[in-house]
Amino acid sequence: MSGAAVPGAGPSFAAPAEPPVELSVVIPAYNEEHRLGPTLDAVTAYLRDHEDRFGTWEVVVADDGSTDGTGALVTARRDGRVRLVAADRNRGKGHALRLGVLATRGRRVLVTDADLAAPIEELDLLDKALGEGNAAAIGSRSVPGASIGSRQHRVRELLGRAGNLLIRRVAVPGIRDTQCGFKLFDGDRARAAFAASRLNGWGIDVEVLQHFHRAGWPVAEVPVRWSHQVGSKVVPLDYGRVLAELARLKARAARPADLLAGAAFLLMAVVLYAGRLVDPAHRYLPDSLQDQNQWEWFFAVTADSVAHLRNPLFTDLQGFPDGVNLMANTVMLGLSVPFAPVTLAFGPAVSLSVCMALGLAATGAAWYWLIVKRVTAHRGAAFTGAALAAFAPPMVSHANAHPNFVILFVIPLIIDRVLRLCAGARVRRDGVVLGLLTAYQIFLGEEPLLLAALGTALFAAAYALVRRDVARAAWRPLLRGLLTGAAVCLPLVAFPLYWQFAGPQSYGSVLHGDNAGNSPLALLAFAERSLFAGSAERADALSLNPTEQNAFYGWPLLLLALGIAVRLWEQALVKALAVTAAGAALLSLGPKVRLPLTDRVYPGPWAPLSHLPLFESVIEGRVAMICAPTLGMLLAVALTRMAAIRRVGTLYAGLMAVALALLPLVPAPLKAVDRAPVPEFITAGLWKPYVHDGESLVPVPLPDPGAAEALHWQTTAHLGFRLPGGYFNGPWGPDRTGIYGAAPRATSSMLRDVRYTGVVPAIDAARRAQARQDFAYWHAGVLVLAPQPNDGALRRVLTELVGRPGTWTGGVWVWDLHGRS
Repeated sequence: MSGAAVPGAGPSFAAPAEPPVELSVVIPAYNEEHRLGPTLDAVTAYLRDHEDRFGTWEVVVADDGSTDGTGALVTARRDGRVRLVAADRNRGKGHALRLGVLATRGRRVLVTDADLAAPIEELDLLDKALGEGNAAAIGSRSVPGASIGSRQHRVRELLGRAGNLLIRRVAVPGIRDTQCGFKLFDGDRARAAFAASRLNGWGIDVEVLQHFHRAGWPVAEVPVRWSHQVGSKVVPLDYGRVLAELARLKARAARPADLLAGAAFLLMAVVLYAGRLVDPAHRYLPDSLQDQNQWEWFFAVTADSVAHLRNPLFTDLQGFPDGVNLMANTVMLGLSVPFAPVTLAFGPAVSLSVCMALGLAATGAAWYWLIVKRVTAHRGAAFTGAALAAFAPPMVSHANAHPNFVILFVIPLIIDRVLRLCAGARVRRDGVVLGLLTAYQIFLGEEPLLLAALGTALFAAAYALVRRDVARAAWRPLLRGLLTGAAVCLPLVAFPLYWQFAGPQSYGSVLHGDNAGNSPLALLAFAERSLFAGSAERADALSLNPTEQNAFYGWPLLLLALGIAVRLWEQALVKALAVTAAGAALLSLGPKVRLPLTDRVYPGPWAPLSHLPLFESVIEGRVAMICAPTLGMLLAVALTRMAAIRRVGTLYAGLMAVALALLPLVPAPLKAVDRAPVPEFITAGLWKPYVHDGESLVPVPLPDPGAAEALHWQTTAHLGFRLPGGYFNGPWGPDRTGIYGAAPRATSSMLRDVRYTGVVPAIDAARRAQARQDFAYWHAGVLVLAPQPNDGALRRVLTELVGRPGTWTGGVWVWDLHGRS
């Protein structure tokens, strides 16, 4: 009555051609010579005593290639109802269970561990649950009514709970304890599920339950008595193996279309950044202006803080001696901290390049996931909508310079969690998750979070008007969930936000002009990087700069969106999306709107918000970025409707209209150029004798938002010296108004003017005295003048200010302020 696999051929999974039985008990075993005997005695005695309840039975011991006497112990028993199936070698619990279950003949199949941590008497509870119409009844240590005698080690117990939480999120939602080794299945369904399984390790429990979940077979979780048994085969490394098996399950569960969409988003991001990715350390995106230098510095200073356990919210490496409030600047600690090892190993240029390419691809994938889940299951329609959401013209514009506005993968997750709250199913859990997601997004970018909240509010208001029944049912759980989210989020961000708004070098609102809104024409025009329709001259005339082309959706897309809204207006979702897109477009016009081709200016829709806290610092034109995912979702709805059209002519016309609307928006790869070389004075460390402890290196003119190459010098020197001036947001004046760059001083302003005009002012005693004061304020050890426009005029000014000519050293002019020639 025993069976063995043919060596090298693998086991046969066919059940023996013998009469069926009512109950099969499968016990996986690996080197269980000492524990298996008492277990078999207990199981067979119980089944013999309760044959009137459970009927005919068999026990199948699945030997996973044991090297002790486990197999011999089974074959030596005289009871023909106890059988052995054996693997040719040790492969794992999953393989043993699959081998054993597929050898069963029972109408019901019980799987129990060899240590009987859950006593066989608990079978009665599982059998009752199975008799109530469930396809499986699984023992659980985590549902009310369960009792635990001898507990596991505390660390193992915590790891188990964390694992179960992850399993619920990844594979089998709703089941609290997948790993309790005491499960009763409908026999045919068990054999089908185990035959379809592929995992050989501990993760097979999850894989089988996932099979039941997807098939719609009901599973009951039954509280049982359970006691930890000495000699468990689970070791700490197995928790890592289970995680790896979960990853395999998740990968196999993904539809090919979903994997293809993710790969396409990654390819699109790589093509967009191709010019910089080929050699990040020596390539520069000129349309980023000085932002690439700034962001690389942000990543470098964060990695330095992590490596040396410094405060990541403040530094005096820039803006010396006052320093920089990093929390009040967009350092994206949520990514720059995790990327610190990459930054330290490969440099900030590589780290930033990889982060932005992967982040943009992840953003596309996140919008795709949300659209599939909430808007349409049609994968092609969802991909098209997500591609517009992630690669719309304003996103491409910000892709030059602003990772905080292109790495938005958390925003769709937040929106989904808010929608879950409206359903009211698990308000507390969803509120907690919302709070954690919101806290993380704050460390990725606060302004995108504010814009996302504004867009969500527009959508919610519009949807509530057209579906008042839904709004009445949703507002209470939504409010409870939002309060729960706030209670979770605020303690996590309270100190960083306090530092941001009240810490050293904090500031009030940032000045960005009286009106940074979009021209109405910008909504209709095409962006500079449009592959087929772009015009740099036209785009520059309608935007602040190449990094702030915040609209530029093009008249064909807006015309198509209008047509979709009119044609599908009966759908509540379409109405809400259309109102959201129109509302965001109008708000993006700013507090003042000038009618095109006229001199008439009227108050804009942003005016009531322009002086409110937080809103006052928003560049109003960026509100149009809300239109990108909104238009993407409208497009996905329309394409889904088109897919159901059977008339070829109508379908062709619809698809042609979509293609003509999207084709002008296809972006060309971002412009990239060779980077200006860093002077040998910096790269060779020639600066070191000139800069003593507590002193700074002063580039001439001082770095500012218009010329911040000195930040690249500093990162190249591994942040070895401090810089006065710089490119960051900081306070200015008694009101601590936010400005771009350090608070100006007389000498820094003069040097900047000479740099841009070439005009040498009269250098008198007063200017020399002021310069000495400013050099002392900056703790300047050396002045460094690199070759640049008007460098001759700057040399004359510095010579007169210092009282002696500079020295040509390492490719730069140097004035040692310690008195050396």
